[in-house]
Amino acid sequence: MAEIKNSKKLSQPECVASLNAVGDAFYVIGGKWKLRIIIALSDGAKRFNELQRLVEGISARVLSSELKDLEMNGFVTRNVHADSFPVVVEYEATGYADSLRDVLKALTAWGTMHRKRIRKQAEFERQRASNVSRK
Repeated sequence: MAEIKNSKKLSQPECVASLNAVGDAFYVIGGKWKLRIIIALSDGAKRFNELQRLVEGISARVLSSELKDLEMNGFVTRNVHADSFPVVVEYEATGYADSLRDVLKALTAWGTMHRKRIRKQAEFERQRASNVSRK
């Protein structure tokens, strides 16, 4: 296992425990869409079509499946307002979804840093290619 900057290497039991914990987490919140859906619900309840517009690129079938998984794991509740016509169905993040707040903040910070790094690297490569072509 590669050593992470400013941290000690994990012992074998710590490494196994970490692999198991991360595996469990990815099983529940992994994939391309789940965390994006939770983020989209972070400012309040949304209807299905509203969610589909917010989470760009997700198909209705995949959104439906992901919402069912998130509901089953306690991250989302499905609220049916049958007293109105037409019937309104909204999805809302639960208190349990709030337990991911630090994870989402860390991923947001890392993703922002990574995007800047990639852009800087691409700009460096463009400049280097430009300098080589001038010679």
